[in-house]
Formats: sequence, structure tokens, C-alpha cells
Amino acid sequence: MPVKTPLFLELALPPPEPPFMSSPDIPLDAIAADAAREAGGVDAGLLGDFLPVLVRAVGTGTRLRRSELAGYRDAGRQAAGQGVALRALVDLYLSAAWRLWRHLPQVVDAVADPAAVVLAGEVMLRAADDAVAVVTEGYQLARRDLVRAQAAARREFVDDLLLGGAQALAGLMDRAALFGLGLAAPHAVVVVQAEKPFTDSSPLTRILERSIQGAQADADALVTTKDGALVVIFAAPDRAAIDEVIAGLTGALPAVSASGGVKLRRTAAVGAWRIGVGQAHQGPSGVRFSFEQAQEALELGRRLGGPDRVHNSADLLVPRVLVRDEAAMRELVAAALGPLLTARGGPEPLLQTLEAYFAAGGNASLSARSMHLSVRALTYRLEKIADLTGRDPADPVERFELQTAVVGARLLGWPEKR
Repeated sequence: MPVKTPLFLELALPPPEPPFMSSPDIPLDAIAADAAREAGGVDAGLLGDFLPVLVRAVGTGTRLRRSELAGYRDAGRQAAGQGVALRALVDLYLSAAWRLWRHLPQVVDAVADPAAVVLAGEVMLRAADDAVAVVTEGYQLARRDLVRAQAAARREFVDDLLLGGAQALAGLMDRAALFGLGLAAPHAVVVVQAEKPFTDSSPLTRILERSIQGAQADADALVTTKDGALVVIFAAPDRAAIDEVIAGLTGALPAVSASGGVKLRRTAAVGAWRIGVGQAHQGPSGVRFSFEQAQEALELGRRLGGPDRVHNSADLLVPRVLVRDEAAMRELVAAALGPLLTARGGPEPLLQTLEAYFAAGGNASLSARSMHLSVRALTYRLEKIADLTGRDPADPVERFELQTAVVGARLLGWPEKR
């Protein structure tokens, strides 16, 4: 015998929703296919049950249920995972909605009940608005998660490539392809250090990344950051490719001295900067070696001082050799330059004179001009150096010893550090 619901419970319960019967006359599959085609050929399955649910909502005059909206949020996430553009996804839903409109029973029988058409329009617009909002939310949340995952994978790859041990080298060739690098070809690394640190999301980083676009290395380049420095890994089939990347970067960095001229290119306001350049090598281990060379070039450039901001490892072979035997270098500096400590005014003016003289190729006029001295004053200093050290800067053999000692002194921080 069936149990009868008490009257007070019947009064408390909400009225049941009227049963919904989908009209067999509405070609839902054809509408979905046409909407998908108009949206650029996206998967019609991303609509899910949107069309029949929309028909139900209009038929009952109710809003979309929370459970139904949750399904469209999942559709948005699915579209993001498939790489569908958000514009195409929104177009899919809106195209399906307007194509469905003419097939609705309320629209077909508009003459018999005009008021029903008005209500149907309000319900349909609101339902489409709710669905599109939720689809967009799901898409954006999925894209955010995807970007985070890609950023984490990219950071892990960069760390393994530049700093990982021997075990990390396994599989790097395949992983590199995911980031546009074909490591079988020669690659070089450039490291940019500046007063203002670089981060992956910084506009400064994007300015410098755009500065190498169009270079022959751009098709196979990775711009990233490491410990506040900008790191550029790029294909380097020859020295011209390296020079082109350096030219692009230096053109986007602030000039050494401000000028009143018109700036034709936007520069990154990073403050004082220096660039270290590694040599080209093949394979993942070659990239790591080039990165180490770029870092070493930055350190050697800092220790050598001078106005240069770009320090190329290929041009620093002698200093690199010298720092590997510091004890022998200290002996050479002490023997060749030690007597300059007794000079009036200290050894620094005489060291600067030697540097200018060697940079000018032994030309007294050029070196005097670079130091804003008269030739007579510079010649006097060179004679003083010869008297104190017993080595003539004009003699080819003795000049080489003095020049090597001067480089060693700068690397050691001599005479402050003795």
C-alpha cells in the first residue's frame, strides 16, 4: 500500500519542475556542427549538452542550474588544454545560441503567443550569458594553470641545462626541442648583469628579448633569467651570429653616457650593465660550458676594470690562463712591478700609463692623447718605469713581460691585495 505524504510536508516542498521534452523537430546536431564550423572548425563536443539544456531553460522559463554550469566550466578547461583560442570558444557558444533561436517552439508559434517570445528571448540571453561567463572562467583558470606548469618545466629545464650534473644531461636533447632549441648545432650563451635584476616576467626582460628578434640566431634562441641575470642561449654557427646578438642587446641597453639626441629605439632602464659572452659549443654540455665561460668573462672583466662593458671569452684567453696559476702570477707581478711601489704618488699612475701605452700598440702619441698628457710627460713616465723596474716598455721582449704583469696586477687587485 503506497505511503501518503502528510499534508504539512506537501505544503513545505517546492513545486516540482514541469517535465521537459526535447522537441524532435529541432536539429540540435546540425546546429552544433554549423556553429563549430563557423567558429573555425573547433570540436563541436565542447558544447556538451548546452543546446538541449538551453531548450529546456527556455521551455521552463528558468535559469541554468549550478550543476549544468559546472559542466561548461569543465568544457572551458578542456578547450584550453586542446589549444583552442578563447575567441573561437565563445564564438562556438554564441553561434550555437543564435542558430537555435529560430527553431524554438516559442519562436515558431510567435503569432499565437507574442508574450512567450519576449520571455523566451530574456531567458535565452541570460542562459547564454551565464554559460559563456562560466566557460570563459574555466578556460582562463586552465590557461593560468598551464602557464604555471610550462613556466615550472621551463625553469627546471634551464636549471638542468646550465647547472645540472652529469645525470641531468640525459634527455636534455629531447626536452630542448620543446623550447625551440636544437642543441646538436653549435650554441653560445650570453649573460647580462645589471644594477636592476632581471626576472622572467619583467618588462625589461621582454625588451631585451625583442631586441634579438630578426637576428639569424632568433629562430633557435631561449631567453631566460638566472640569479637576477639575463641569460640568452642561441644558435651560433659563426662569430657573425654572436656579434649580431650582442649588437641587438647593447642597442636595447642604456648608453654609457647620456646624450641629448633623439632615441630611435626603446631601451631597458636597467642601470649600469655588463655582458659576458661564452664561445660556441655543441650539445647540452657545450651550452653549460659556454655559460661558465660567459660567467668567467664577466668576472675577469670586473677584475680587469676599464671602460669595456662587453667581455668576450674568446678575447680573454690570456687572462683566463693567468688566473689558473695564481701563485706564478703573483711572483711575476711582484718581480716586474714591485719596484713601482716606491714611486712618488704610488704605482697607479704608472700602471695606467703602461695600460694606455700597450693599448696604443706602443705609440707614444696615441697613448699620450688618450691620457690627456703631453708626449713629453708620457715619455718621462715610461723612462721612470724603465729605471725602477729595469725593464724597457719599448723593448719587445721586456714589453711582453710588463704587459703580462699589468694584466696580472689587475686580475689580482694589486697593489691593494698583496
